[in-house]
Amino acid sequence: MPRSDSFMEYTIELLRPLGPVHARSMFGGWGLYFGGRMFGLILQGQLYLKTDDVTRPDFEAEGCRPFIYQSRGREQPMSYWTPPADAEDDSRRLLPWARRAVDAANRAAMKKAAKKKPAAKKKPVKRS
Repeated sequence: MPRSDSFMEYTIELLRPLGPVHARSMFGGWGLYFGGRMFGLILQGQLYLKTDDVTRPDFEAEGCRPFIYQSRGREQPMSYWTPPADAEDDSRRLLPWARRAVDAANRAAMKKAAKKKPAAKKKPVKRS
């Protein structure tokens, strides 16, 4: 039977205006998905939203915090940040931040796909 979590269910309810969001259990928390792409993370009762170079300045300007984990004795920040405090319990205020996270997830997927494309083969040069 799948694990359940009241905070995750509450967060999914807040994100309902975004569209079909679903959660998958992972790393002791939850990954939040929209359109097949992970755009959010819930760990230890805290929501984190995907950022990138385009959206991170908006999160920083609002005093949001990155998710940081310890690895080999060092802090490793991830590209997931808390939403602004006034948006955490307000669906209307959370929605634009969730959209930014979905956009960041889409850009990351496009960037990853572009890296996987093999370079076009060059035709051999005929020498006479």
